[in-house]
Amino acid sequence: MAAESKQASEWISEEAYLQGELVSEIKHEYIDGDVYAMAGASKNHQRITGNVSRKFGNQLENTPCEPFASDIKVKVGSQFFYPDVMVVCEDENGNDYYTEKPVIIVEVLSKSTRRMDETAKKFAYQTLPTLKEYVLIEQDFVDVEVCRRSEGWVSRHYFMGDNVTFESVGLSLAVADIYQRVDNEDVISFVNSLNQP
Repeated sequence: MAAESKQASEWISEEAYLQGELVSEIKHEYIDGDVYAMAGASKNHQRITGNVSRKFGNQLENTPCEPFASDIKVKVGSQFFYPDVMVVCEDENGNDYYTEKPVIIVEVLSKSTRRMDETAKKFAYQTLPTLKEYVLIEQDFVDVEVCRRSEGWVSRHYFMGDNVTFESVGLSLAVADIYQRVDNEDVISFVNSLNQP
């Protein structure tokens, strides 16, 4: 989801932001005292988020780790974001609405979120000591980008026909599974190629 329109011109405290989110009908992200409203997501965005969250959930059943999809915030310094999917394995901050200890964060990109997800959020997330992987997934074409702490946050890209390993949760997935039911030209082309005699 996108956080694109600034809501207020005056500085807002973290406490006021967190209290406001409990009663707000729409979600907001918080960056150093400024609050940004989040736009709604497309069906393709929701399909990708659902596919990843479901696969993570199945993999992590009966473990201390659990996935959260888009409604739980991550706190990074004086910023709060709503990742599309994240996995948390230990969380001792005592807060039901945010975490500071994700091991993996997944963002599904759109035209309105790409710049923020690829720059400000990427650099902020990489400062989290527990974070092992940051994943960026395109929704308008097929491209899964994985940045791993163990590899110095170098970007690796995966496409249709590839398998991608999420080391932080011990799961290998076909890119096709991530894009199941997604309606874009790359996916349609791949499905059609499988149906050729």
